[in-house]
Amino acid sequence: MLSPRGVTRARQLLPLRLWPRRSWGDGSIMASMQTTGRRVEVWFPKRLQKELLALQNDPPPGMTLNEKSVQNSITQWIVDMEGAPGTLYEGEKFQLLFKFSSRYPFDSPQVMFTGENIPVHPHVYSNGHICLSILTEDWSPALSVQSVCLSIISMLSSCKEKRRPPDNSFYVRTCNKNPKKTKWWYHDDTC
Repeated sequence: MLSPRGVTRARQLLPLRLWPRRSWGDGSIMASMQTTGRRVEVWFPKRLQKELLALQNDPPPGMTLNEKSVQNSITQWIVDMEGAPGTLYEGEKFQLLFKFSSRYPFDSPQVMFTGENIPVHPHVYSNGHICLSILTEDWSPALSVQSVCLSIISMLSSCKEKRRPPDNSFYVRTCNKNPKKTKWWYHDDTC
């Protein structure tokens, strides 16, 4: 088995191609990957596999897993999202990017909107970063990708006015690319 340092190194050598997966008795899944001429073996937690299957087989309303996004890496998913009927975002299409660290589910995934259409919302910055407490300090290993998706649907659906956060321009100019490195200040439960 690779050390955590080896797993990180394997991720840095992308692009990669997954070979057929083998299941082991302890519930882990092992996939062989080819990276720049070398073959590396990486262990993926059973939890991430289960959540991937759950999202494929029973996605939250208006959401579908972009199958192409998981072909090269199980640690980065794109979820296609459609605005809920009867809301300000009805008929609009968005994409959510999920990135999972080797510490998932004990560490929350990095989640942000990506693509050409970022929703205009008081808790969504124009660079796609989402101010939502369950993505940082209120994260619990009991939460899942589906619960994050439902929270984001709910956040958008309850919005009463399309507008950017008041500090959008400053934040986008000065923030880290990883929204999890932001020290969010949760002061508003309404939109």
